[in-house]
Amino acid sequence: MQLIRGLHNLKDEHRHCVLTIGNFDGIHLGHQALLKLLGEIADKHQTHRCLMTFDPLPHEYFSTESATPRLMNTREKVIALTQHSEKLCPEHLLLLNFNEALSAMTADQFVKDILVDALSIRAVVIGDDFRFGQDRKGNLDLLKTLGAEYGFEASALSTQQVADQRVSSTQIREALLNDQFELAEKMLNRPYQICGRVAHGDKRGRSIGFPTANIHLHRPHTPLYGVYSVTMHSGTFGSVPGIANVGRRPTVNGEHVQLEVHLFDFDQDIYGQHVCVSFHQKIRDEKKFESFDDLKQQITLDCVKAKAFHAISEK
Repeated sequence: MQLIRGLHNLKDEHRHCVLTIGNFDGIHLGHQALLKLLGEIADKHQTHRCLMTFDPLPHEYFSTESATPRLMNTREKVIALTQHSEKLCPEHLLLLNFNEALSAMTADQFVKDILVDALSIRAVVIGDDFRFGQDRKGNLDLLKTLGAEYGFEASALSTQQVADQRVSSTQIREALLNDQFELAEKMLNRPYQICGRVAHGDKRGRSIGFPTANIHLHRPHTPLYGVYSVTMHSGTFGSVPGIANVGRRPTVNGEHVQLEVHLFDFDQDIYGQHVCVSFHQKIRDEKKFESFDDLKQQITLDCVKAKAFHAISEK
């Protein structure tokens, strides 16, 4: 899959595609069904597939401080797409900067300027709730009308359901916020993950006997806060169970939200490696402790619970 950053990087070989558009936050079962349909339509037209998405996401652009937390950043989106089979992974991922100019485009302009003039699409397929253009006036009916005028096909995929619930990024965020990890996993078709590069921290965890891998989140908000049973995955060391804290670390007056992972029975150097952390179970909320001794005692208890989840015997 080729990542194309912005319309100015489009080449002739990217044109005449079959296109899908959306936030694709989470690459959940609904997105996966849409990508499957995209592939079937591309086969019919004997052309390549393109997924168009945005950064920032539109709701983040309009309400930066109060935006609902995204499930994944752009790199995680790329990872999730490329982990799927060739039948689901599109040939091209077109990433557009959602800015003032794009937000001001009418739905008709969006179709003419981008779908027709820039991409010369053969067909477009969207989710049945997708809206686009200024004031979100664009929908499937408009795409069909303009498609008849400009010569492209337009279709939509009906909502997918799991456990009698509509599969959506919103529902997955709610499941994570309510500690319903099994429901989130069913909707995603995999455990919820946060990925990033392991960076050097302040080494405070090591000083109390719990060294951590520190991972910057690179997103404005996260649907998880607290202490969790997790598994860290890396290309070098495989899958390693552990415990993680997502938060500001109030005991040390931390300012930025970050992910810290303590791995069980693991002493390898993983600084600089890109890893993914799967979340399985919430243990407790983050809290401020009066002393490092109190924090150490609590982490010891947290580890007992996390090891029980992973079926790891205490030594």
